[in-house]
Amino acid sequence: MRGARRRLCSALIVAYGLFSLYAAYTVFLWPRRPAAPRPHRDRRGPRGFTDHVALGNEEWNPWDADEKNELAAYQQRYEANLKMIKYARSHLEQTSLRVQIWGKAAIGLYLWQHIFGGHLEPADMTSQWREGSQKAGKTYFRKMLQSRVPNFLPLICFLTGPSVVPGYFSVEGEHVVLVLNGREPAKIVYATQWLHYARTLMETRKIQHVAVVLLGNEQCNNTWIQPYLKRNGGFVNLLFVTYDCAFVNEEDIFQWPLGVATYRSFPVVEPSWSMLHDPRSYLCNFLGTVYKNSSRETLIKILKQDGFDKLCWIAARDQWQPQETNESFKNYQDALLQSDLTLCPVGINTECYRIYEACSYGSLPVIEDVMTPGDCGNSSMYHSAPLQLLKTMGAPFIFIKNWKELPAILEKEKKISLQEKIQRRKRLLEWYRNFKAWMRQKFINTLENSFLPSDKG
Repeated sequence: MRGARRRLCSALIVAYGLFSLYAAYTVFLWPRRPAAPRPHRDRRGPRGFTDHVALGNEEWNPWDADEKNELAAYQQRYEANLKMIKYARSHLEQTSLRVQIWGKAAIGLYLWQHIFGGHLEPADMTSQWREGSQKAGKTYFRKMLQSRVPNFLPLICFLTGPSVVPGYFSVEGEHVVLVLNGREPAKIVYATQWLHYARTLMETRKIQHVAVVLLGNEQCNNTWIQPYLKRNGGFVNLLFVTYDCAFVNEEDIFQWPLGVATYRSFPVVEPSWSMLHDPRSYLCNFLGTVYKNSSRETLIKILKQDGFDKLCWIAARDQWQPQETNESFKNYQDALLQSDLTLCPVGINTECYRIYEACSYGSLPVIEDVMTPGDCGNSSMYHSAPLQLLKTMGAPFIFIKNWKELPAILEKEKKISLQEKIQRRKRLLEWYRNFKAWMRQKFINTLENSFLPSDKG
C-alpha cells in the first residue's frame, strides 16, 4: 500500500512538473507573433449598416483565419515541447544509475558509513529498518520514504536491518548491490537465499544487474560463489571480496578492504587537534586474544622479557569474544588513542579489523607480514600477498616478518621526537582518508562502467 501511494504521488509530481515546464516555456521563452491589426470600422456608413454580415445561420469573423493559425502554432509548440521532455527523460534514464544496496552483513556499514561517509535513519543501531541516501558520480542516493524527487531521476539507496528480508520490501532500482557474509557455512546458507531471490528478480526483469560485496572466508575458501558469477554462467556482474582471494582479476572480481568491526559498533572517528598533537602515554598497545601455539604467544613473551610491557598497553585474553562490554570497548579505543603504535599479529588471516581501527586514531600499525594457512595468496594481478590491497595503495605501516624485530623498533620509537610523531600521525590519517576516498571512487566507477556500458570511452 505504501509503495502504491508513493508511485501515485510520484506520478502526480511528474505530471505537475511537466505541465509547469511547458507553461513556463510558453509564457516566457517562445517568441510571439504580433497580433494582426483590427480593420478600421467606418462609422460613417449608411444607417442600418452593422459591423458584421450574417451569412445564413453563421456569422462571418474577419479574424477567424488568424485564430486558426495561432491555434495550429500552439499545437506545434506543445508537441515539440512534449517531444523534447520525453527525449530528456529518456536520455537521463539511459545515463544514470538506479541502484539499491542491500546490506545483509556488517561490512555493509563500513561501505556506507566509513567509505561513503553516508548516514542512516534512524541512527539507532537496534532499529529493524534503516536507510540512507547520497549522490555521487552519475548515481543519486536518496531516502526512499521521504523523497519528493520524480521517479525518473537516478536512484541509489542503502537499506539494512532485520526487517529487510526477501520479498518484504520495495525493489526500486534496476541495479542491486548485495552485501553478504560468506565467512562460515551457516552464513553462506543465508547468503545463497538472497542470491536466489536476486536471480528471481533478474528472471522476471524487475532488476537488470547484480553486484556482490562479500565478507569472504578468512582462509579464502570462496568457491561457493563462483557458479553465481556471470563469467561462469551465473548472473552476478561484479564481485568485491575481502582478503587476498586468488581469483581477483580487476575485471569483474575486486579485492575489498575488511575495514573496522562495525558489528561491535566501532564508530566513524573524526580526527581532532588533540589526537594529532598531544603526546601519547604508551609506545604501543595490544588488546586481544592470545591463541595457544600462535605467534601472539611469542609477541607477549618478547614484550615481557624486554620490559616493554611496562611501556605498552597490553591486555591479553585466552578466548575470543564476539561482543565487547562497554568497559572493554572503551579501554580498546583509549588504547588506540593513547598509543603511538598498534601491534597487529596475525590471526586466522593476516588482515584484521585492528589495522583499520588503528588508522582511525592515528596509531601506526605494526603488522606481522606473513601468510596464514589456507587458499589466500597472490592473484593474477597482485604478487605481494598478504595485504595486497593495502601494499598496492602504499600503506605507511611497519611490516615485520618476525616479532623478534620488535625490540629494535620500540627502542627507535623511544628516540623519536613529538614533532616527528605528529607529522607521522598526519601522514597516516591523510593516507587513510585518501584510501577510503579512492575505494569509494573505484566502487562508483566500476558500477557505472559495468551497469552503463554505453558510457565507456
